[in-house]
Amino acid sequence: MAPEGKLGQVIKQEKITTSIKGAQAWKIAYISSDISGRKTISTGVVVAPTGAAPAGGRPVMAWAHGTTGSAQNCGPSQVIDPAVPLNEYFLVGGNSWTDYGLPAAEEFIKEGYVLVATDYQGLGGGGRHQYSVAATNGMDTLNAARAVVSMKETGASKKTLVYGWSQGGGATIALAGMPEYIKQTGTVADNLDIVGFVALAPQDISILAPAGKHDQATADKYFQDSQKMFLDNVFNFTHATMFYWGTQAAFPNLKLSDIFTDEGVKVANEIYSNKCMHTASDTFNFNYGSSYASLLKQKPSNTVAWAEAMLKGGVPVVKPVAPIQIYFGSKDTAVPPMMHKLYQEQACKLGGNVGRMQLPGEQSHFTTPGSSKPFYLAWVKDRIAGKPLANA
Repeated sequence: MAPEGKLGQVIKQEKITTSIKGAQAWKIAYISSDISGRKTISTGVVVAPTGAAPAGGRPVMAWAHGTTGSAQNCGPSQVIDPAVPLNEYFLVGGNSWTDYGLPAAEEFIKEGYVLVATDYQGLGGGGRHQYSVAATNGMDTLNAARAVVSMKETGASKKTLVYGWSQGGGATIALAGMPEYIKQTGTVADNLDIVGFVALAPQDISILAPAGKHDQATADKYFQDSQKMFLDNVFNFTHATMFYWGTQAAFPNLKLSDIFTDEGVKVANEIYSNKCMHTASDTFNFNYGSSYASLLKQKPSNTVAWAEAMLKGGVPVVKPVAPIQIYFGSKDTAVPPMMHKLYQEQACKLGGNVGRMQLPGEQSHFTTPGSSKPFYLAWVKDRIAGKPLANA
């Protein structure tokens, strides 16, 4: 299939089964675009209530998933039974090699909402996945909402709320700062009415960048600081180097050889083209043990261009288009809470309505989706109902 058509245009759909009561589901492929303006194909899952839609249609919940990997087979829609509540690899109930499903799917269907979960470009629709390039991932999430509104079978209205976790939390807050992309016309569903954003432990590497124009010294320091934060173990190393791999895919002026050794370039391409997150991490661990950092150059080059690309592809520091609510755990070591604390401070200074809540108990990155559910269910219901929200 060629990426030709309007943004959000469904170019293929397939009815699938779902165990969620009162629901019907589809896999879809649809048109999106990336931070460099190239048209792409993304895939995903749609879950909608059965029966006739009410007058005015059903609100849309657009889900942006967390890290699954970078290869073509890493899209959550590609597991055997994808139209289910969120199922996590690390948790006791995890039953797959990856995370898949949609958080609170049963509750949202019961409320009469339509759900759509993008895979992001490169995780099922061709091309190289731009892992954690938050702007591109946010575009995919928005175009998934446009796609579901265009499907008559769903009964979807244009009232939309975006929710995401980790990588998808970054996509969520990035999209909140992209009014021009949201408002553009000529899509399959112009003028979506986005009423809120829920971000679970949102990743935002760009928030750590120094303000103003980068010179060599500030770019080098930015790189050094971000690497110190993410190279402390092989799991975080996999996230960081997959981000480099995805950023290079988004910006053709960058080269992997700027950052990786010759062996590192070869190994990164081999692993990230073929394996998903946890198998990639295991492969680095098996082959390199504690010497995984030897795959990176001690002194990276072209760091100014890399820093500028990370900023361009990251979360825009502008006033969000609608209220944002962030949830996080005190024991999150995958996404340092300082990231979204800094984001909240900057967005609020610009007049944004950004709430931020530390979850009760000692929640980790991976217990955040489940422990936050009682809180965001109520917040979402209020936004859908149009209830006023005091500025946080």
